[in-house]
This record gives sequence, C-alpha cells and structure tokens, in this order.
Amino acid sequence: TGRADCFSQQTLDTKALKVSKVTANGQAAKFTLGPKHSFMGTPLEITLPFDLSRGQHVIVEVTYETAPSASALQWLTPEQTAGKKHPYLFSQCQANHCRSMVPCQDTPAMKHTYYAQVSVPKELVAVMSAVRDGEEPDPQDSSRVIYRFRQPVPMPSYLIAIVVGALESREIGPRSRVWSEKEFVDKAAFEFSETETMLKTAEDLAGPYVWGQYDILVLPPSFPYGGMENPCLTFATPTLLAGDRSLSNVIAHEISHSWTGNLVTNKTWEHFWLNEGHTVYLERMIGRSMESEQFRQFKAMGGWKDLQESVNTFGANNPLTNLVPNLNEVDLDDAFSSVPYEKGFALLYHLEELMGGPEVFMGFVKSYIQMFAYSSVTTEEWKNYLFTYFKNKVHVLNKVDWNNHSPGCLYDTTMADACIALCKRWVKTKEGDLGNFCEVDVKTLSTHQLIEFLSLLLQEEPLPLSHVKRMQEVYQLNAFNNAEIRFRWLRLCVKSKWEDAVPMALKMATEQGRMKFTRPLFKEVYNFDKYREEAMRVFIAHRAAMHPVTANLVAKDLKVDTD
Repeated sequence: TGRADCFSQQTLDTKALKVSKVTANGQAAKFTLGPKHSFMGTPLEITLPFDLSRGQHVIVEVTYETAPSASALQWLTPEQTAGKKHPYLFSQCQANHCRSMVPCQDTPAMKHTYYAQVSVPKELVAVMSAVRDGEEPDPQDSSRVIYRFRQPVPMPSYLIAIVVGALESREIGPRSRVWSEKEFVDKAAFEFSETETMLKTAEDLAGPYVWGQYDILVLPPSFPYGGMENPCLTFATPTLLAGDRSLSNVIAHEISHSWTGNLVTNKTWEHFWLNEGHTVYLERMIGRSMESEQFRQFKAMGGWKDLQESVNTFGANNPLTNLVPNLNEVDLDDAFSSVPYEKGFALLYHLEELMGGPEVFMGFVKSYIQMFAYSSVTTEEWKNYLFTYFKNKVHVLNKVDWNNHSPGCLYDTTMADACIALCKRWVKTKEGDLGNFCEVDVKTLSTHQLIEFLSLLLQEEPLPLSHVKRMQEVYQLNAFNNAEIRFRWLRLCVKSKWEDAVPMALKMATEQGRMKFTRPLFKEVYNFDKYREEAMRVFIAHRAAMHPVTANLVAKDLKVDTD
C-alpha cells in the first residue's frame, strides 16, 4: 500500500490452518484471517512492520499447525499400512489443497523454489517432491531424525508433496529409485524397470530432463489417483502392481508431466487442458516410440471413448465439458474428469493431422516447451505461439473450429477391430447360442485390448445375466488381478444384476481408494435398487478410513450427507 513501488501487505491462502504468529525479518507482524469460503479456505492478511521497496528481500515466517481434517493430508493408522507397525502420512495438493498444509500463494500462476527440513521418528523416512539433501539426528530430540530437501527448479504450490512412513527404496536406474513399504519394494522395482528407457525416450521427444532425480513412490491403497507428477518423486497407486506392465501408460504420463505441467504450467485451472492434453499427447508419443504407431492409434481411440463417456455423465450442455471451462465458484474436485485430458489430446491430434503429421507437430510441442519453460501459460498464449510457429499455415489454422472443438473419431482401428468384433458377438448372441464362445476368444487379445473389449461392453445396454455368467465360465475373468480389467468386469456384472458380483465390487471399492475405480463401483451398486442401502452402509462403515477428497465425492455420488 502507499506508493506504487512500496508495499507492506501480503495475502496468503490458508485452509483450516491454526496460525499463532507471523514475523518479518524477525520482527512481529500483524495478521488477520479473512472470511472463510466453503472450499477455498481463508485468506491470511499480513501487515509487515515496515515498508518494502522494489527489489528488497524479506523473510516472512508463519508459525502454524494444520487441522486433522486438512484436505491435502491423509494420516494413516498403522492398521491402514502394509507393514501394520507404523503410521503413515501422505499429501495430495492438486488442485488447490496445498493451502491446507502450508500458507502459500496457492495458484499455478506463481512458481517458487523450496527448501525443507522434516523431523520424524527415527524408524520412519521422509521424502518430498525435491532432491534429497542429507539427514542428521535431530539435535532437539535423540529419538528423531531430520531429513533435508531442496527444489532448485521453480514450481507451482500444487507440486509440493511430502510422505512419511516406514519406507525403503531400490535403485531402478541411473537417476531413479522406487520407494514404498518393504512389503512392496521388490515387486515395484521389477514393475518399474523400464523407467530409464521411458525417460530417455521422453528426452528425445521433448528436450533435456531438468529435475535431476526421477523417483517413483508407491503409496498405500487409499491414494486417490493413478499417479501424481510431483517433481523428482512421482506418486503411484499400488493398483498398478498387477504384474503385467499395463502400468506403463500411467508412468509414461507422469514422466511426460516433467515437461508439460511441471516445466510449462497452466496459469489457472481453467487452462488445465494445457497440462493434461499435452501430457497425454506426449505419453502417447512415448508409446509410439516404444511400441508402434498402431498402439498409439489404439490408445487414442480408447481415449476418445472415455471422452464420450465423460460428456454423457456431465450432459452435453454442461460447461464442464468445454475445453476451457468457467470455474468461477466451482469446487475443483467436482470438476475433475477426462475432458481436459482427452478433449485436449483430440485437439492436438487434429492439429497434428492438419499441420503435417507426428514429427512436424512434435517439433512444435518441443519448441513450445522451450519457449515457455519455467513459466505459466494461458490458452491464448499457447494459441498465439501455435500461429507464430506455423506462420505459413495460418490459412489452415483459421479453419479450425476453436470454440466447439469436436473432430470425429478418425483413428486407425486395426488393434481395436478385434475388440469391437468380440463385443458385437456378445451383444448379438441369443441365450441358446452361448455355447459358441470359448476361451480362445480372449487368448489372442493383449491386456490393453481386453480392457478395451470390456469398456465397449459397458457402453452397450446391460447384457442379460445368462451372458455374463457364461463369460465368467469361458474367460475366468474373476481370476484377473489387473485392476483395470477387474474394475470393468465387476461393473459389467453389477450392471447385469449378477448378485454374486456385488460383494466383490464393494470389496474392490474399499480395499483401494483410487477414485477412478472407487466412485464408479459404488455408483454401480447404488444403481442396483436391491443393493442401494448396502452401498450406503458399506460407504458409511469405511468412510473414516478413506481419503478426505474421495470420501467427500463418494458421499455426493451416493447422496449421503456430506460433512
């Protein structure tokens, strides 16, 4: 306040934080907490005890504690871990939960480096989204250890992450380790052995990897997402450890975020598609390099179907189906869907075809990353750069329908044809002809194709009960451990009102908490009238052990009172 070059006020985002003291360069500073917003929290208004002029440095120190209910944090009891001996803590800050863990400017428009010291009981280990910088006994308490971290690359607040638990690690590459409880660490090291190959492939496509270390941390089952691209330390769900490498696309996706999202970041969450559309594009380019163009086409087609499903769930006129939605007064957890991922990818793929193919368009993506590295961007800036880069093809770019982007599904269907054909057979076959199916039908399909076959069936009217029972008889789908297959198969069975599947579906919904699986499984059982009460009862019984964001969203899905 005062002259344009002077200021003495600072506002930070907080949510459910108990602030006890603020100092500026060691002097006490006045602070007040503003009005509380239902999901955005409370502004912390700090008045510095002196005026600052441009270029002057100040160290503002806030003494605070987080609430047990902090939406960024899940505190697990020993019983909720694999080892059963020690408690466990993990954070998940995206999109705007960091403020419940650290007072900060909680917007992706701001980037900062960070340095941290974390004191934990000495039988536990702390890791963060940063480079590990040593450890030492805690001088204040001999039963504790201090772990140090530094993140020299500027990044947005939603990428701050911390985990504390009985962790072990194994080296899986020259710049990579895998971290988890000891029960999973060897399995994880085997599953993620392709990490370095993927990193090198990504560097060839997008430019040098700037974050130094690339580690993977396998979280407890309640982690709400498949993966989270925290710098230096990708978080991954244990549902990936199913032993058939179908996890590669999750890891390829999180690796890709090292460029699109972490290095070039959406300026506000309206522009989330810039993070996710480009990351899916890059992830599928990695798949193209490591597998084939046909594999990329197959993945693109599956993504197109996920997009249609999201649009149907929201309703075609819902503003959340827009590429750049209006998020004013929208709780970001409610807005999360495959739209920014798949609508974003579809736009980039469409542009790729118009501009001259994958090599040409990847040249643009790489140049865009170099141009905007270390900063935050809007769709407008991205689009201006696209027009500048392809300045001799502006006449083609002007023909793109920028507002209502929905190109038809133009992908090569070679790998999908087998899935489509098998799906059609099941839909058309009469009960008397079910003997025509045999196990060889699926023996020739890859894991990816089996997942696609089940996805296609889920888009049809529910199969008669006789059909899903026969499918189990010939394909033995109950025996599959792959989470993507199991999730779709159980939904299919519940849709067809096979009562035996209900306990299995509820078990999968509660044994892991990945929202992609948990929410639809609960919803499917809830929609089976006879078991609606059961779905609600099981949810209420497990609610306390669930991640706060997951519990809140499932409560909305099942119309159970939210806290």
